[in-house]
Amino acid sequence: MQRVLYLLNVSNPHRLSADSGFTFAELLTPAFADAGVEVTLASPAPVGDPRVRYVPTVSPSTKYRARFDPDLDGLVDVIRETRPDIVIANQVEAVPAVRAALLEARVDALIAGYCHYLPFSFTGGQQPRLDPSLDDGSLGRSVLLAFAAGLAACDRVLAHSATAASWTAAAASRMSVDLADKLHIVPAPRDERLVRDPEEAAASDGTLTGVYNHRLYAHYGTAEFTALARRLVTEAPVRLTVMDLFGQRSPERIRLDPSPERHRLELADLPGVTIASDDGDRVRYRQILAGAHFGVAPFRAGCPWSMSVIDCQSMALPVIAPRTGWLAEHVDDDLLFETPDEALAIVARLATDSEFYRVQAKRAHTATADLRPGQVATRYLEALR
Repeated sequence: MQRVLYLLNVSNPHRLSADSGFTFAELLTPAFADAGVEVTLASPAPVGDPRVRYVPTVSPSTKYRARFDPDLDGLVDVIRETRPDIVIANQVEAVPAVRAALLEARVDALIAGYCHYLPFSFTGGQQPRLDPSLDDGSLGRSVLLAFAAGLAACDRVLAHSATAASWTAAAASRMSVDLADKLHIVPAPRDERLVRDPEEAAASDGTLTGVYNHRLYAHYGTAEFTALARRLVTEAPVRLTVMDLFGQRSPERIRLDPSPERHRLELADLPGVTIASDDGDRVRYRQILAGAHFGVAPFRAGCPWSMSVIDCQSMALPVIAPRTGWLAEHVDDDLLFETPDEALAIVARLATDSEFYRVQAKRAHTATADLRPGQVATRYLEALR
């Protein structure tokens, strides 16, 4: 039986439902077990499936420790204990340390790096752009170089989407890292708890409810969303529900980036906008999505993938989105916009054209049909051969 060691960094250990990496592992590792793989999850939190062996690790106190302090001693210990055939690292920057730990532990294993979060993107003119959320103290270029070092140490490099793969390949090429046949596209699985038949979608009573279920960081384009939200609730028959995914964050995280708290207060002051929390309860989250008619994608520059967009679509909610990054690759063309006026026109059509809405609800649901965990696990394991 093939042995897989799944190394997971959890950035939000106190609100796991807001951590896409943990949700991904929670869905994927049981699907690996279904496929006959012996899985060990080394993570700050376990998944619920008893077939997935759990080795507890300490959550890094900051996003920079996750990238620059990979705990080499701990890696050696867990590798000696599990003696894996394959190591999956969801923090690409940590892969050189994983390679060093394998050497020290005298274990020969294939290393796959999953590009869960890219510390860069590319503009329309193919110019590289550092992720501002990882550029505190001008650390952005160092993070990018660490990411490139991780790519070089991988046997396989997995990316969510064609957009993410293209950017990863371009960044690697610019830093003389040859990905050769390493790079594979493996999308993240949808959450089967958040799947609804399009025929069950809520009917409009004349006013549409939109949901914005993304992190409220400034680099997610929250200021642009707030400007659009102000127009939607005043110029269109729309109410908006904005998810508070984090709740009360730690003082350390607020010190690094206070923008979520600032944007939450600004949005809460808008008439027609409700701030809602699921308190980490997946049933409550489903209820919030089920009460909406459409979703709004993040305005994040260079978005390579969004679990929250997939959540909406699997619930048969059409998602309106700026024409950028992965969103332009994934969202139906009739729901993409470049200006606020175009966004308002799309929402107005969703509100008044019942056939258009019905078609878009079905297309949203269909867009996630190939993302069942079992199907994604099969693609994942094929990429690891």
